[in-house]
Amino acid sequence: MTDKDFDLTRRSFIDRVMMATAGAGMAAAAPWAVSAASAAGADPVKTNPVRIGVIGTGDRGRTLIQNIAKTRNCTVVSICDTYAPNLAKARQWIGPTTRSFNDHRAMLDAGGIDAVVIATPLDMHARHSFDAFDAGLHVWCEKAMARTIADCGAMVTRSKAANRVLQIGHQRMFHPTYLNALKRAKAGEIGLLTQIRASWHRNNAWRRKVPADATDRQINWRLYRDSSAGLMTELATHQLQVGNWFFDAPPTRVIGSGSICFWKDGREVYDHVALIYEYTGGRKFIYTSLLNNARYGCEEQIQGSKGTIEPELGRIYQEVPAKVLALQRMQKDVARGHKRTVPIGGATWFPELPVTTPGESLGWGEYDETMLQFEGFAEAVRAGKPLPGLLRQAYQASVASLLGEQAMDRGEAMTWPTNLVAI
Repeated sequence: MTDKDFDLTRRSFIDRVMMATAGAGMAAAAPWAVSAASAAGADPVKTNPVRIGVIGTGDRGRTLIQNIAKTRNCTVVSICDTYAPNLAKARQWIGPTTRSFNDHRAMLDAGGIDAVVIATPLDMHARHSFDAFDAGLHVWCEKAMARTIADCGAMVTRSKAANRVLQIGHQRMFHPTYLNALKRAKAGEIGLLTQIRASWHRNNAWRRKVPADATDRQINWRLYRDSSAGLMTELATHQLQVGNWFFDAPPTRVIGSGSICFWKDGREVYDHVALIYEYTGGRKFIYTSLLNNARYGCEEQIQGSKGTIEPELGRIYQEVPAKVLALQRMQKDVARGHKRTVPIGGATWFPELPVTTPGESLGWGEYDETMLQFEGFAEAVRAGKPLPGLLRQAYQASVASLLGEQAMDRGEAMTWPTNLVAI
């Protein structure tokens, strides 16, 4: 892709976001996207970009480095990882003058950066964030926020005390298809929202091969309780944010069941989870995630009285009239004095199978919502003011994921905490 092609793709993407967020309702529902798209729409040139140091250059960290390279207002000037092979792999995506460190404190002490991107294991997020705030830097951190609810709140508190931006990576909040889906839901197109079904199903062990120079816990940290909540923090957090967003509130309580059902290989985190999150008014968010069947993959079904939205598939469906049984139809015909042929031995019962109508597109195509959230982060750093509403969404999604873990561990319903940090 040439620079001109990329500029056109970028411009088209930003236009889609701005179109999806147009209107007073969406300005209140997704103010962060409005701010980010407006700033990006000014087409900032890459002069005096925000200087970023990346802590953690594993698979996700390297992907983020590539996304940052697409922005017009930030650049990677330093990278850090305690595992040398990760640093070596990251060098292909950075310039020759970009500095490398094997200790994040050394990178912070070296200076020359305005903000850090944290893409380390979950249990390290809070400590790395605290050290960055103490160094006077702004923080962009991968979801989930932290390993404990207390540390999630502490990250918010420390960012406020330091007067620094804290942004968490929830890219769906910048995705034009999701924004358009929310806009149409708020316009009443699918009626009263009462249930959201979500799943993230895979068919693999989620276990990586351990090189001779590393340990299993170093490479497969997602499989151990001290460093991860497994499916809940690595996957469910994304979709819980979507549920809270469309219901415009956090849940009131959660019940659930988790098990190590298939991959009995020494892991400590569940490989199969099923939960029900309850919201005010009897609304429910039903979530499942498993690692031994990928048939239904990653999806959300936002269900209302007039229709359904499936944002992962980019479709909106309207409810269709229920089929009438043949005998019921005949009774109505007799009552009205109408006559028609009555099929003998024909079907008189219709099983309530899934509706297979094609629905309507919510819009799809090339997009790069991760690029937009970094451009928004850079503008927030320049202004010294976070994108509005973004951190509250991320905080509540992280709390919801960890509360779900507690409900499964204890085998009892867990109510929404009343002592959370105010945002």
